[in-house]
Parts: sequence; C-alpha cells; structure tokens
Amino acid sequence: MKRRQTRKAPRARGNEPLPATVAWQGDADTGVLHVLDQTLLPGRVKTLRIDSAAELIEAIRSLRVRGAPAIGVAGAYGCVLALRAGQGDTGLEAIARARPTAVNLRWAVQRVRAASGGDPALALQEARAIHTQDAAACEAIGRHGSVLIAPGAGVITHCNAGALATGGMGTALAPLYVAHRKGVRFRVFADETRPLLQGSRLTAAELRFAGIDVTVIADSMAAIVMQRGWVQLAITGADRIARNGDTANKVGTYGLALLARAHGVPLYIAAPRSTFDARTENGAAIPIEERDADELRKLGRVETAPADANVFNPAFDVTPAELIAGYITEDGILRAIEIAPWLAKAGTADSK
Repeated sequence: MKRRQTRKAPRARGNEPLPATVAWQGDADTGVLHVLDQTLLPGRVKTLRIDSAAELIEAIRSLRVRGAPAIGVAGAYGCVLALRAGQGDTGLEAIARARPTAVNLRWAVQRVRAASGGDPALALQEARAIHTQDAAACEAIGRHGSVLIAPGAGVITHCNAGALATGGMGTALAPLYVAHRKGVRFRVFADETRPLLQGSRLTAAELRFAGIDVTVIADSMAAIVMQRGWVQLAITGADRIARNGDTANKVGTYGLALLARAHGVPLYIAAPRSTFDARTENGAAIPIEERDADELRKLGRVETAPADANVFNPAFDVTPAELIAGYITEDGILRAIEIAPWLAKAGTADSK
C-alpha cells in the first residue's frame, strides 16, 4: 500500500508543536485526510496522506491514529472516502469494524451514514460537524474537570487521552491543560502504559510541551507513588462506557483503579457523550480487542520474550463503576447512577 507523506519527517523537538492529529483538506470530491502517525512519536513527526478507506482502516488498526474520539473523527472523514469511491454501506461497515472496543468509531460512522444518504458532500459536512463538536466537548471537559485539581496536587494518568487522542485538546488531559492555564501548579505521573508505551511516548511529550511538570513511571510503580502520598487524583480517558458506568480503557486501567481505591485516591473518567454506549448494559458486554503477540514479545525490534512464548495481549480492560468516583463529561461531572438518565435525555440511546 502506497502512503504519501505530506511533508518531510523531521525528528521531534521538545518545543515544536505537533501537527493536527486528524485534518481534512479539500472538498468531498478531491480532498484528502491527513493523520499524524503516532507510531513514530516522539522520535519522528510524520503526517500521512490518506485517500482511500482501506488506507484509513490500516492506519486505525496499526494505531497510526488512535484514541477513541480521534478514531471516531477519522472514521467520519473516512466515510467520505468510501462513499466517493462507490463503496456504499459495505465500505462504511468496514470502517466501523476497524477496531471493536472504542464505541466512538461506530457511532461516528452511523451518524455520517444517517446524515448523508450516501452523498459524499453531505458526509463531509457531517464529519466536519463531528470534529468541531468533539473539540468543543474537550474544552468543556477541561473546564468541568479542572476544579478537581488542587494547587500542589499529584495527578496520575494512564495511556494517552490528550490532543493526540481526540479532535481537540483531549479528555483526561484537558482538565490539566485548563488548570495549568489558570495558573494552578501540580505534578503529573504518567504511567508508561505497556506494551506500546502511549504514556511515556505520547502523554509525557504532550505535557512537557505544555510546560506541565510530568514524571514518567513504569506501570508497576503506580503503587509506590500512591503509597508515598505523591498522588491525590487519578484521571484517565475511556474507549467505551456502559450504561451502568463500567468503563473500558487501555489495559492497566483496572489495576490502577484498584490501587487508587486501596490508597484513598479518587479515580475519574474523562470522556465525551459519544464514548457512552447506552445499548451496552454493563462491562461484561463490552468487546475487548486482542492484539498481535509480538507487541509483547518484542520492544521495537528487540526480542524481550522467547519467539514461541504464549502471549495474552488484550488492548483494554474494564473498570467496574464502583471503583470510579465520577465521569467528567461536556455536561459536567456525573455519578454512575446519573449516566442512564443523562443518555436518555440526550437521545443517545437512539443514536448508536
């Protein structure tokens, strides 16, 4: 598959802003989708030019574009590519199935399908609306969540739920950005997030560029920083939230939630409405993607386990609602018991 690069790929520098995670350029007939290749960060910055649904599906599956809201936005734009190529519902369904756990992807595809009637121009209009609304939701999540961050606090997060994972400023990182903008000073501990290191590669890079005090720790070190009293708050993003509040997020979030409960640290989930799945009753019904065994057998090109070792490599785990202090949304901070009425009022139950 030929993939064209929109500009030279320099080495990333600490003070150089990254290109947009997802961007569409042009009209529905000739335009192209640009995505930042996150598999190369932080060492190299490369923007991919995508002009077919097949290329987008590969980019989503290979985590070149990742994060539930971001792949939702990318999937919406991908619908334009599929429809103008005459692929119709078959092409849209292939995009929706690219990754099974994050509900935003199927939600976005279904929304574009309903709004466009198969017209690429109307599909592009709806995709742009989804992108704009996601950016606005991120800003609102930042405002609502920033009140949780006290001066001098320590905050721990897992995986990456910043601008790289969304169409805006982020979900879990948005409250940090807003608090920092208000002049609140605090410290962040970023779990490295094995096996693909999204915390150390992506979250640490984002926060460092923003001027926020960030310390990278191995996932296994979360307990000791809590034990020492360095953490007062935990915030993560989500890939799917069931109607009862059970939450699927990057594998390791459940363990972090158990540690947080043991040490009296409240854990909040930051996510837009599109990540809540009214049709999924609880966490047991959330499909969990399993990924290639070599993601665990190797670190880059270096073998870290026997080539024939058995491997279990789920991309996500589910944190029960009882371990979650609240859900930071664009409409405010909710408790688990408030989710179902909120979704019903918003009409989300009919949109997925």
